[in-house]
Amino acid sequence: MKKLVVLTGAGISADSGIPTFRGADGLWEGYDVTQVASPEGWAADPKLVLRFYNERRKKMHEVEPNPGHFAVADLEKHFKVVVITQNIDNLHERGGSSNIIHLHGELSKVRSTVDESLVHELDGWELKWGDLCEKGSQLRPHIVWFGEMVPMMEVAIREMLDANLVLVVGTSLVVYPAASLLEYAPESAPLFCVDPGISEDMFRGKVELIKEGAASGMPKMRDLLVEEYS
Repeated sequence: MKKLVVLTGAGISADSGIPTFRGADGLWEGYDVTQVASPEGWAADPKLVLRFYNERRKKMHEVEPNPGHFAVADLEKHFKVVVITQNIDNLHERGGSSNIIHLHGELSKVRSTVDESLVHELDGWELKWGDLCEKGSQLRPHIVWFGEMVPMMEVAIREMLDANLVLVVGTSLVVYPAASLLEYAPESAPLFCVDPGISEDMFRGKVELIKEGAASGMPKMRDLLVEEYS
């Protein structure tokens, strides 16, 4: 089986009704990102940060995976698929994908503020001020904030290094370090992309591009990959 690495971004979840990370004004759901997605924001107003992620988590529980997520999962029947996602939602899991690397953390999980290795699945959508880890410290969202290390980056690089095929879905390829992952793909690996707003000149070398949203474009890309490469 050929190894297919799929790099996904906010666009695939937008088709399920989850707003993209931030707009052109730099705001995330009306908040300055430094308020809700940085260690400094957490230190300044942790209750605001908890409330912000509770709202995102509640929204995540209300939406469903879309045909884009299901199409990515379907590819596991024909390829060894590794999904590397910049998204913090669990829609890939719910869509049926089994091998997922979350670069920026997971909204459904929380972790200790004194021991990063203490990570737990959150029951429900609400993390409250006063919810403590087993060491007695406040729990925080299990999210990689601006200014923090991206611990899964090395894992993602290793997966990209021996890819036979690379597929990019719903990402603008401007958020680093995730955007640098394509630099680690073998030159021999054909490159594919599903995104309505991206152009060929954003890629190094040849790319097969479907300029559509994930929900409509990804089923077409699945069929193309299965027909030509499986």
